Amino acid sequence: MTVTATSVDQPGRLQPHSASGVRGGRLLRLVPAVVSALCGVLLYVSFPPRTLWWLALPAFAGFGWVLRGRDWKAALGLGYLFGLGFLLPLLVWTGVEVGPGPWLALVAIEAVFIALVGVGVAAVSRLPAWPLWAAAVWIAGEAVRARVPFRGFPWGKIAFGQADGVFLPLAAVGGTPVLGFAVVLCGFGLYEAGRLLAEKRRSRAVRRGAAAAALLSVAVPVAGAVAARPLVSDKAEDGTRTVAVIQGNVPRSGLEFSAQRRAVLDYHARETLKLAADIKAGKTPKPDYVLWPENSSDIDPFANPDAATVIDGAAKAVGVPISVGAVVERDGRLLNEQVLWDPVKGPTQTYDKRQIQPFGEYLPLRGLVGAVNKNWTGMVRQDFSRGSAPGVFDIDGAKVGLATCYEAAFDWAVRDTVTHGAEMISVPSNNATFDRSEMTYQQLAMSRIRAVEHSRTVTVPVTSGVSAVIMPDGKITQHTGMFVPAYLVQKVPLRTSKTPATELGILPEIALVLVAAGGVGWAIGSGLRARRAGGAEPYDLHTPSELVRTPSEP
Repeated sequence: MTVTATSVDQPGRLQPHSASGVRGGRLLRLVPAVVSALCGVLLYVSFPPRTLWWLALPAFAGFGWVLRGRDWKAALGLGYLFGLGFLLPLLVWTGVEVGPGPWLALVAIEAVFIALVGVGVAAVSRLPAWPLWAAAVWIAGEAVRARVPFRGFPWGKIAFGQADGVFLPLAAVGGTPVLGFAVVLCGFGLYEAGRLLAEKRRSRAVRRGAAAAALLSVAVPVAGAVAARPLVSDKAEDGTRTVAVIQGNVPRSGLEFSAQRRAVLDYHARETLKLAADIKAGKTPKPDYVLWPENSSDIDPFANPDAATVIDGAAKAVGVPISVGAVVERDGRLLNEQVLWDPVKGPTQTYDKRQIQPFGEYLPLRGLVGAVNKNWTGMVRQDFSRGSAPGVFDIDGAKVGLATCYEAAFDWAVRDTVTHGAEMISVPSNNATFDRSEMTYQQLAMSRIRAVEHSRTVTVPVTSGVSAVIMPDGKITQHTGMFVPAYLVQKVPLRTSKTPATELGILPEIALVLVAAGGVGWAIGSGLRARRAGGAEPYDLHTPSELVRTPSEP
């Protein structure tokens, strides 16, 4: 490294002789910050609706470069910048109708978790095989984000950006934690392999051995994904069923989509009547059951006979049961409910959404939020209540699991439908509030991951699109456009076997959290022992800290 000439300005202190050297040093200090933010943006670009899943690898390679060898304060700041670069564009849809305030507040809070992950990654970056520990730290951060605050917000899990990637079969091995771990491990491993191959102060044999170990962190996840491919199967194990997915569309997008609640109900009934006419004309096969989306009847059919009449007429016309997304008030509780409506018996089974959306379906900190903006409290006048039981409809022997909209982001909410017997899964959703934003495609990718994770067909009926049918291998076989009325009819396999991910449940995530805790504990213990011994850790000329040394440093 070239150091500028210096002069003595004060006793015992060297000062840079050149003002340009000071400016250059300050500019160099900005390099890691800029790189960290840009790597966050690169990670965002790897997410749907784009199919650039592989960009997650260089994103984490760059993140590893800026964090390796940092002290905790620098790592905290760099991690926060990475989080902002990733989450600001990823979650912009949260402010589509309510303005930038909630969007920016959400990102500011969620980025704190990534900042803390940055501290953990920097701490373990001096350990042997550090990419392993660092990838586990990232998954531990995701585990925390999925649980707090307000029961968590898992949006942006690395696994959800990998629906088109080579690592996808790993979802069947250990769910989203194992899939995400493999991607992050590969990214950090790529950086470490390159760094060790370029290092000159060690012998060639040592460099090659260390680089080979780093490359294993790339090769092992890829080999694991290839080995896991037999877990992904579309073979029917309990016969097949023909399902119909209805997308009725809405009168208008945004928060006002529900202002004409009767129109939304009528639109879905009308599309079902169209399906019935096409069945009668021989244009499409008759389904065994019909799936409507969340909020397809925001009029309570148990309290409003006119709504019940519309739904009953649609069921009778098509001649099979319909799963209807309704807003129901029962015993003073407001429920986001799926109702199975039989053409002969009427409503027979119900499922109440359990993972309700904070600030959308209920308002935490209502008093504080109202003091900030009374309009926000007006949007959620009454909080929804949570359901308590998993949703599995038995429709003439076919077991259909239900995970309503937001629930698809939560591992447990989808898994326990399968452990309770679901042979296929439906994710009824309502994305009309978010207009034509990327939210729809991000959520659709989650359903594709769930299909592989549990080896189940997944249907996604949405009020305004994109509705889809997803095979157990994660491939979309049919889908609609956005803000158009449409129906989809397809024969799908029913499956009963359970993947390792379904059987293991939360155990892989717990194991990775323990690995992360062990790595951080080891790093902290090593640092404390070094301080007690009065020694300092060797300065690594190949860490990013070299790039930010000021010319005044010796």
